[in-house]
Amino acid sequence: MIASVWLVNKTEAFFIYNAMSNPPTFFSGSYRAAVILIEKEQVALIERYRQGLHYFTFPGGHVDEGESPEQAAIREVSEELGLQVVILRSLAKIWWHGKPQYYYLAESVGGVFGTGTAKEMVSPFPEDGTYKPIWIPIQILLDLPVKPRLMAEMLIKAQIAGWPDAVPVIYDND
Repeated sequence: MIASVWLVNKTEAFFIYNAMSNPPTFFSGSYRAAVILIEKEQVALIERYRQGLHYFTFPGGHVDEGESPEQAAIREVSEELGLQVVILRSLAKIWWHGKPQYYYLAESVGGVFGTGTAKEMVSPFPEDGTYKPIWIPIQILLDLPVKPRLMAEMLIKAQIAGWPDAVPVIYDND
C-alpha cells in the first residue's frame, strides 16, 4: 500500500495515477539503495565532481542481482565509507525516471569513516569523476547541491518533526 505520493512533475500525473492503482511492473529489480547516516548533527554524504558538475549524494549504489535493497545499502556503505552499519528503518522509495531508489536510516556499528575500498573510491576512472566521503552539518544541507533534493528536504523536516510513520513513495524526474 502506498502511504503517500509526492508529485514533483505534473506531467507525470497519468503515470503516477496508474502506478498508484497498479504499481509498475515494467521494472525488474531495483536501481539504487542508499542510507541516511546521521552522527553528531551531521550527515554522511559522497561529494562528487563529474563532467564539470559538483554535487553530493547519499552513500549507496546499485542493487546487485539476488541482493535485497537493504543488503545493497549495507554493502555500499562498507565499500564507499569503510563503515559497517545496521538498517534502522526504511525512509522512502523514490521513483526517479522510472527506476526505484530505496533510502534507509542506518546506524554505524563499526569501521573507520573514509576507508572505503570500492574501485570508485580508490582509483576512479576520469570519466566517472571523483568520490569523497564527507560529513556535512545538517543545518547547511539545503545550501548544497544534494541529490536527490527531495531526500535532503525530507531529512531536514525529520529533524524537526521526526520521520513519518509510513514510508512515502515519491515520484521525481528532476
